[in-house]
Amino acid sequence: MTKVDELCINTIRMLSIDAVQKANSGHPGMPMGDADMTYVLWTKFLRHNPRDPHWHNRDRFILSAGHGSMLLYSLLYLTGHKITLEDIKAFRQFDSNTPGHPEYNVDHGVEVSTGPLGYGFATGVGMAMAQKYLADLFNKPDLKIIDYNIYAIVSDGDVMEGISYEAASLAGHLQLDKLVYLYSFNSNTIDGSTDLTFTEDVGKRFEALRWHVQRVDGYDLEAIEQAIDAARNEHTMPSMIIVYTHLGYGSPNKQDNPDIHGAPLGEEELRLTKSHFNWPSEPFHVPAEVLAHCRTAIDRGHELQQAWLRLLKEYEAKYPADYARWKDVMAGKFVNGWKEALPAYGLDSPMVATRTVSGKVLNIVNDYIPQMLGGSADLAPSNMTYLPKYDIFAPGRSCKNIHFGVREFSMAAITTGMALSHSLIPYCGTYLVFSSYMMAAIRMSALMKARVLYILTHDSIGVGEDGPSHHPIEQITALRAIPDLTVIRPADANETVTALRYILEHPNGPVALILTRQAVPVIDRVRYNSHEGLTKGAYVLADSGAHPDLIIMASGSEVHLAIGAYEQLSKESVAVRVVSVPSFELFEQQSAQYKESVLPIDVEHRIAIEAGATLGWYKYVGLRGKVIGIDRFGISAPSKHLFEYFGLTVNNVLKTASELLKG
Repeated sequence: MTKVDELCINTIRMLSIDAVQKANSGHPGMPMGDADMTYVLWTKFLRHNPRDPHWHNRDRFILSAGHGSMLLYSLLYLTGHKITLEDIKAFRQFDSNTPGHPEYNVDHGVEVSTGPLGYGFATGVGMAMAQKYLADLFNKPDLKIIDYNIYAIVSDGDVMEGISYEAASLAGHLQLDKLVYLYSFNSNTIDGSTDLTFTEDVGKRFEALRWHVQRVDGYDLEAIEQAIDAARNEHTMPSMIIVYTHLGYGSPNKQDNPDIHGAPLGEEELRLTKSHFNWPSEPFHVPAEVLAHCRTAIDRGHELQQAWLRLLKEYEAKYPADYARWKDVMAGKFVNGWKEALPAYGLDSPMVATRTVSGKVLNIVNDYIPQMLGGSADLAPSNMTYLPKYDIFAPGRSCKNIHFGVREFSMAAITTGMALSHSLIPYCGTYLVFSSYMMAAIRMSALMKARVLYILTHDSIGVGEDGPSHHPIEQITALRAIPDLTVIRPADANETVTALRYILEHPNGPVALILTRQAVPVIDRVRYNSHEGLTKGAYVLADSGAHPDLIIMASGSEVHLAIGAYEQLSKESVAVRVVSVPSFELFEQQSAQYKESVLPIDVEHRIAIEAGATLGWYKYVGLRGKVIGIDRFGISAPSKHLFEYFGLTVNNVLKTASELLKG
């Protein structure tokens, strides 16, 4: 270790503990223990350009153990990214650029939001799959324009979480050799030693999962460098480098003490720690030679990017058609004609499940959108996510069809990692009821506004005999509660087509598309209003009078119950309006005038229908309205009997309408 190496590593440590102390909040233990290995990674291997953090062929760095965020912020500042020393001094403060856990901001060099342990681990697997897919799509034997690695720092907590096992299993199977994880093995958690709960041989686990495993001392810079170099040159499997570290390294009284995990050192221990490292007592001290040495990353990154741009220029000259496709994919453009190829369903169309329509649309648009790919968690025939024309993503072959296996949670995180490539449009499918497994990952994709399409089929008690464990009740309401997630539940075939077209045209973050197992009628769009109303979230499907006395609203398959009740009430000269409400989120984006035109405030007689929890609908039906739904678990029985038992029938809608109008 040279003198400048030592100074740089200790600067990372001291910036971290000073920031935590000033904030009186944070996690100093991990940055103190892991500064050495991250310094080696960032200065010897990481290909990045601080002046252009969006450079496509950059390496990706993930701090999966996001509680150690000051480690990342210190590195970003020292290497010349937009994070400043003033930002570090504002650590964990309101609206600062240095929040308590890393928040996705590529402009600042933060590749992914992390904090929930294990999540960054799984997201990195998605990033590696994106790299593989793009490389196979564009690279030539003589010109590799997609050639980057995904690095991560993971912790004991990360590898304890089940999501890391799910993701690691798939990564090993797919031989994702561009994945290099450094596991900070410090044997501590908040509760105490990992021996309390965690005594497995992690190295053997990852070897069994077909990972390349190495073990090194976390303070032997030469050994760390050799291990990373060996991992980069491993071309048949992902790499796990187990790095033996000490929590709070260098703290005279708190090293290896769980207390240092998530609390400031305190003034006295801070003073003693700086004395141990022969460091000036002044806070936020950065030696000039440290800044000069670390900022060489700017020139080095510029040179790396320029060399890549020259390679890209050569690629353009030699493979002009592929280069044109590259430009389109990077710009998010699709092949012309995709919208015209979408199916339309007329009056002669038979009843059809919305999941079937979704599958048909996916098969059509994938011919026009090379950047689109996906699959399901071992339910492709049920979710209708399989594309018969295309091969399967497999070891040595990355194609459009992905088999995620029975791994719902990691599937959602992996597709988010793929979406963060900012060139791919991934989708993943499972039953709606199993979205509960995915909820934490869906939430993170919404937090980052990642463009992921969640295809959630079997959306109600229409699942029937599979019983209450498979009947979604609370899931749609829970999904609607996630900020920045758009939930769309189309009523029929044409609404489904319109929904998918809208999703592809408006890349506004993640979407949960909720689809039926059972066949539903195609709504007569001659008698009823256009399915284009779906794009506004809710729209008037039909009116039987100039101004309604009663509004019946519904989503998905229950819209057909509303139509049936409308037909009968219209014969009885009741002024009734039917409103299809496929998306609360899209409706809430509309103007106050539009919302009033659909749901006039002076109409207090309102009924909402949905085969799920009633909670969310009260914002639309008001105090005098009624919600027909299900607020208990289901029953194993044929779906026809279940709809009758739970009152999801035209007759019950009519009965409820009569009670409201009499009241």
